[in-house]
Amino acid sequence: MLKNKFVQLLALVLGLSVFATANVNAARYGKQKVVYHVNYDNPKKQGGALRNIQNHINAVGAENLDIKVVMHGHGLSLLLDPDALKRLKKFKKANGNDKMTAKVDNLRSQGVDFSVCANTVRGRKVDLEGDLHNVDKKDVVPSGVAELAHLQVLGYAYIKP
Repeated sequence: MLKNKFVQLLALVLGLSVFATANVNAARYGKQKVVYHVNYDNPKKQGGALRNIQNHINAVGAENLDIKVVMHGHGLSLLLDPDALKRLKKFKKANGNDKMTAKVDNLRSQGVDFSVCANTVRGRKVDLEGDLHNVDKKDVVPSGVAELAHLQVLGYAYIKP
């Protein structure tokens, strides 16, 4: 019985410390605007970038973040359906499998915006609806690199994981 009370007390203290840590982190970091740059097709590196974004959200809190992911060139492979690779010869990899897209959808549900470059879409003949996971016209920016520069001018911190 004494052991059960001790375990309950320990659980309560640990729970309160996690809550206190979250509040301390929010106070420490404040509101942030961040753009993550993805222009590579390595699936491990892309998965790492998504983990970095999730860790960022965990540390600062989704309510304190405005996160954008800008993809261009090979970076579109993050959302590219593997079946589309047969038709799209300018891509070497298509990493938009169920596991990767579930991570992307989870981040979207936490407020992360994913943007794709119109130059890449046009130049590589990508079909938005058929080739890319959950991308529509509102997610397309005129130029990936111009978007990165624009967001930095607006005060977004630049991160290339």
